[in-house]
Amino acid sequence: MKSRFMLSCAAAAVALGSGEMALAQAAPQSADAASTNSDVIIVTAQRRDQSIQDVPLTLQAFSTDTLSKLNVTSIDGLLKYTPNVTFSNNGPGQGAIFLRGLSAGFAGQQSSATIGGFPNVAIYLDDQSMQFPARNVDVYVADIERVEVLEGPQGTLFGGGAQAGVLRYITNKPKLDKFEGRIEGSFGGTAGGAANGSFNAMVNVPIIEDKLAIRAVVYADHHGGYIDNKYSTFTRQTSDIGSYYLNYTDPATGINNGNKLTPQQQSHGGKYDNNSLVEDNFNPVDYTGGRVSLDWKVAPDWDLLVTHAYQKLESRGTFAVQTYTYDYAPLTGLSSTLFTPQYNKDDFSNTSWTINGKVGDFKVIYTGAYLTRHISQQGDYTNYARAQYGIYYQCTGASTYANYGAGAPPTCYEPTSYWTDKVRSTHESHEIRVTTPDDKRIRAIVGGYYENFKIQDNQDWDYKTVPSCDASLTHQQIVDSKFDCVGAVGPNPAATLNVQGLRGPSVGFGEDTQRGFKQYAAFGSVDFDILPNLTVTGGTRYYNYKEFEVGSVYSTSMYACYQQPSCVRGSNLDALGLKSTYHGFKSKATISWKPQPGTLLYATFSQGFRPGAFNRGPSARVQDGTFPYIDAAGKPTKTKTDTKNFQLLVPAAYSPDNLTNWEVGLKTDLFDRKVTFNLSAYYMSWDNIQIGFFNPAAGFGNTAFAANGPTYHIKGIEAQIIARPATGLTIQGSGTYNDSKQANSPCFIVNNPTATDVGKCLTTRFGGLNADGSVKPALSVQSPYGTPGSVTPFSPKFQGNIRARYEWTGKADINWFVAAGVNYTSSYFNQPGTYPSGDEVANGNSVSANGVIIPGTTVLRYKMKGYALADAQIGFTRDNWSVTLFGDNIFNSHASTFTNSSQYIKTSTVVRPMTYGIKIATKL
Repeated sequence: MKSRFMLSCAAAAVALGSGEMALAQAAPQSADAASTNSDVIIVTAQRRDQSIQDVPLTLQAFSTDTLSKLNVTSIDGLLKYTPNVTFSNNGPGQGAIFLRGLSAGFAGQQSSATIGGFPNVAIYLDDQSMQFPARNVDVYVADIERVEVLEGPQGTLFGGGAQAGVLRYITNKPKLDKFEGRIEGSFGGTAGGAANGSFNAMVNVPIIEDKLAIRAVVYADHHGGYIDNKYSTFTRQTSDIGSYYLNYTDPATGINNGNKLTPQQQSHGGKYDNNSLVEDNFNPVDYTGGRVSLDWKVAPDWDLLVTHAYQKLESRGTFAVQTYTYDYAPLTGLSSTLFTPQYNKDDFSNTSWTINGKVGDFKVIYTGAYLTRHISQQGDYTNYARAQYGIYYQCTGASTYANYGAGAPPTCYEPTSYWTDKVRSTHESHEIRVTTPDDKRIRAIVGGYYENFKIQDNQDWDYKTVPSCDASLTHQQIVDSKFDCVGAVGPNPAATLNVQGLRGPSVGFGEDTQRGFKQYAAFGSVDFDILPNLTVTGGTRYYNYKEFEVGSVYSTSMYACYQQPSCVRGSNLDALGLKSTYHGFKSKATISWKPQPGTLLYATFSQGFRPGAFNRGPSARVQDGTFPYIDAAGKPTKTKTDTKNFQLLVPAAYSPDNLTNWEVGLKTDLFDRKVTFNLSAYYMSWDNIQIGFFNPAAGFGNTAFAANGPTYHIKGIEAQIIARPATGLTIQGSGTYNDSKQANSPCFIVNNPTATDVGKCLTTRFGGLNADGSVKPALSVQSPYGTPGSVTPFSPKFQGNIRARYEWTGKADINWFVAAGVNYTSSYFNQPGTYPSGDEVANGNSVSANGVIIPGTTVLRYKMKGYALADAQIGFTRDNWSVTLFGDNIFNSHASTFTNSSQYIKTSTVVRPMTYGIKIATKL
């Protein structure tokens, strides 16, 4: 199948060509024309049609023509040309966008659909929100009129989630008065990897001229893999963080095993490998989809537009590379050593409808949309076997909780494990806007908005490899058989569930949840021209969010479930009544001045927010260091009991966070409009930030939770320049400098009435018991919110890019072009100071026999080095044909954009290696 697709792409590339589309860079023109006809992009960032140079905010826009010239088809390809934007991801369709350094870290994948915070950058396909926690939709760029990137809070007109900014995909609409079409194909390769190929075709057909038209686009794009899954063994070692469970003293000899297993105490004699999954270039990606739009001019001032879009994204393997195998042998090249198949299947279907009309002088727009998205994902989790609780689910006897207290020697089963996640989300929205005439001294926009967003998530962690018991037997029958087994786990049947019944035999933990919100909002914005060249703008938005979460979280108790036919121990989130309501106003005020034609000065105050969310219900964390247990009378005690005395009671919900922005800017055309120069500076305060926590080594438990925490202050400056120094030559560049710092460090307040330090900051935790049962000295807990002055994550100090394009007309009326560009991102962190460093042997991290640091948790702080990427194109156009030879990442950088420990092994998601090819297309 793939070979046929690649051959068809190659044939398309030979037979077709890339036509010129809506202008963002004009074709070569005379010097006189260049001096009077600056390239103009019309945007709707303020819900009105305006030249980009007349909009008093920092924004960038890429037209169809520019997107094609830059060979942009996906979100990561787009964002490398946008300064002040970072993109963290675990692969296609598995990422989050951050603007101006406004990030509290990123982990993604596991549990994001259940407990992940909502993004603070809004993504729109036309007027439909495409947001999702840690997994924004990766919209394929085909037949897109333009992409707009709006920086800073846009809460007044775009609402919650537009806290840091907005990314808007504006599609091309049907044309009522002419037939047009375009076909494009490309074919190429990947340095050290497999071949790539793409094809897309568009057609616009007036069915009834000037009355009814249809426009359709289809596309298919195959990205060849470039990461090799190499051979690795897995051997249980005494350096494993959870090896203390295996400690055993033989009663006959008195010899202690030092946490070391014999081959006889392990399945398969302790020999495990991934030989069946060894494969080169095993991480291909495929985008397929299409869009069809119907535009009907109902009356002279009224029209109806209906659009349906469908996209399927499929990837296989991993996009994170390792530097060592699961047994800590060094790896070279772009390599991994997965032990279980890994894949991601992500599709969405979106139907939208828009009515445009006029009532007198007032424009009226109603738009609605309904989005359905399905995600099915599986990830390797084998290295969890080395974690603190990995052995808990995979071994019996010794000090484990399976067969607890029996005095049996340890027995361990397969370390191979994985997780699966199945998500369905729906997103319904309706908005109505009324705008006054654009040519009046007072101009206004008023509107109302309704949104219903729902996520259904069923995620299972299949890391329990102790055999499951036969559910047809009774507990006593299983005990009599002396079979080493644990009952299958399942969710609480009284809860609202997506999937009923017991889970698979290897599921040790899982969550079956539904959550979401309904939002009601009303907004308004007024422009008032004090003078013809001096305008003040004021706007506000009232919002009302009603959030909920229901379902069940379930886990295997290896003690209670040992030799049980089944073990249904799931929580009932429905019974907790997890509902929250948030409401209020967010506003914006701007003053803009045009001292001369082609120059705009502005100052803006704006506010943004994003809604809160839920944890998996309330929980108790961090055992008391002085009185670690609770006795039968409910009193704290130093004597060991079955009930632990915790210090921190984590609530089920966390609240919205808020952003305030002060910004000044300049936009101007210079030297008879041969140079366009834009400059902006801003100061932002991000308060009550939503922070995620996962640090088992510090006593915070083995499940993640979120809370509101510190304040970040961000100071920055951004410059953009476009120069046209000679006929056919365009040079564009932009750069940003950000100083993003944590401003304070609140603490967790001990809030359990039975704790020793109730009402004080949580600073200590249980240090363990001595051999005589006495309590060891308490251990210190590092500041969980990090240190004031620490740098915020995904906030490089400097980002910049520059690109040039030269066009000229040669013989036989062939229009030639050559272009090149480079972008640079300085170093940045992946997580806030909340988390311990992944490069230190401390805070739960250990070290292997050959010196490799073994992560003690799936969320650690790493610093990614700065990197530069370069691209180049050369080609020609003639008549309706275009031919382009292109190269991206031409110096073949392997820079990491996201280093993490999410699978209990240090990995790095790297930029795609150098790709090269030919793109040919034609207009019909």
